[in-house]
Amino acid sequence: MGLFDKLRGEFVDIIEWTDSSNDTMVWRFPRYQNEIKMGAKLTVRESQVAIFVNEGQMADEYKPGMFDLQTQNMPLLSTLKGWKYGFNSPFKAEVYFVNTKQFTNQKWGTKNPIMLRDAEFGPIRLRAFGTYALRIKDAKKFLKEIAGTDAHFTTEEITDQLRNLVITRFTDAIAESKIPALDLASNYDELSKFVHTKINPEFEELGVEVMKLLIENISLPPEVEAALDKRSSMGIIGNLGAYTQFQAANSMEKAAENGNSMMGAGIGMGMGMGMGNQMGNMFQQNQGNQNQNTPPPPPPVTQYFVAVNGAQTGPFTEQVLMQMVQQGSLKKESMVWKNGMAAWSAAEQVAELAKLFSAVPPPLPPPM
Repeated sequence: MGLFDKLRGEFVDIIEWTDSSNDTMVWRFPRYQNEIKMGAKLTVRESQVAIFVNEGQMADEYKPGMFDLQTQNMPLLSTLKGWKYGFNSPFKAEVYFVNTKQFTNQKWGTKNPIMLRDAEFGPIRLRAFGTYALRIKDAKKFLKEIAGTDAHFTTEEITDQLRNLVITRFTDAIAESKIPALDLASNYDELSKFVHTKINPEFEELGVEVMKLLIENISLPPEVEAALDKRSSMGIIGNLGAYTQFQAANSMEKAAENGNSMMGAGIGMGMGMGMGNQMGNMFQQNQGNQNQNTPPPPPPVTQYFVAVNGAQTGPFTEQVLMQMVQQGSLKKESMVWKNGMAAWSAAEQVAELAKLFSAVPPPLPPPM
């Protein structure tokens, strides 16, 4: 290597940064004691800002573009260096590249439940989580307030601080809104925009801007969610007595397939039907006590007892008996009885039940 090549290696004449990461916010150009050559090429790419620092003082800032470093386009550095009449020799200065692109999918979430007073449930605890996107809005302020002299500053070094800001403002916003817990899901957009507007001034003090904040989920404690699931299940079931009768009819069909267990199944079904009727009556009575303006319950429907293997089962409504006829567990010769009948009688001899058998199609003809 000649003397000229050796001397040229002492100088930096190309300054640029090609970012291959997704989380680098600030990167310091590695000068390695080399001096920057006057007239060196500085390349600042889109979503970048380059800042020159001289002995701890920030000087010139460069937006995207290509620059020949001369005293004319380095006015602040020239002043700090005392280059009053032009300067052409190499010089030393730190060069920081600041990434101004959006950093998306930054996570936030409550470490501990938020205590709130709900109009419907009373004191409750809520958890929430979501994402936000940010970018560096003021490169010099960010370098001064946050990054400092860090040669490689990433999002991981600031997300904890920003996350705490988001959670604090979100907690305050959701408490002030007084939105019922069951209505929060329909107000995610409004809450997100409100929190976004509230936290941006604090982020801008650090030179950062929040581009978007999203609430992905607000959840209740598991035990409260389980209670809500049970409450929803009761609403879906509706008439508890009719549901119990339907379950008992299905049990009778399964018991008929087992043969010897028919008597035990019939007795168990009768007990289940009685319990279902009692629970249904209690449910109707409670509703009547809560609201005196509701109409009285409908008149009771006619119910029949069925003899199965010498055991009394039931009572069953005509609707359930119709299902039993279709399943083949109630036949024309099955003995039935209802309140007001003098004795047990075959089902086909009871006018109200005889019509049930006429609605059942006859057996299919044998295959040809």
